[in-house]
Amino acid sequence: MHIYPKAYFEKVQDISIQFLKQNSIKALILDVDNTLIDYERNMPEGIYKWCQNLKKEGIAFYILSNSNQKEKVEKVAQILNVPYSYFATKPLKRGFKKAIQEIGEKKQHVAVVGDQIFTDVIGANRSELFSILVKPIAQKDIWATKIKRPLENLVIKKYERQRKNNT
Repeated sequence: MHIYPKAYFEKVQDISIQFLKQNSIKALILDVDNTLIDYERNMPEGIYKWCQNLKKEGIAFYILSNSNQKEKVEKVAQILNVPYSYFATKPLKRGFKKAIQEIGEKKQHVAVVGDQIFTDVIGANRSELFSILVKPIAQKDIWATKIKRPLENLVIKKYERQRKNNT
């Protein structure tokens, strides 16, 4: 189903090289807000090191954000030393297509990592990419996301029940 992620993690740092190799993932498209930084633009400890370690293992990265604040997205991209696009209009496919083109990797080897079902997961699934949902870094969100969170939480609960019943 387009609404469910292929994988679900507590935080980005929990995505291991072993998991990526098991799923033939060679590149990650990352969301920014509440995935890599919180509302106050703080990057949690360990994200930089996680990214650098995966780069050493050959994993490519690309930041794809719906934020229209170029300087915010650019700053995160500069810290992690990865290419980026902002104002991506996820879940529309065009931002994902651009990211894949710039990464230069086949779709079946690309995963999208984000904290929102209605932008990151649905956009990844519609673009035939491996979708990875992570829990939001913080509770504080922009107003548009706050409105969607209760519905997303219902979807996540149903997803977790189905996943539990299938194991």
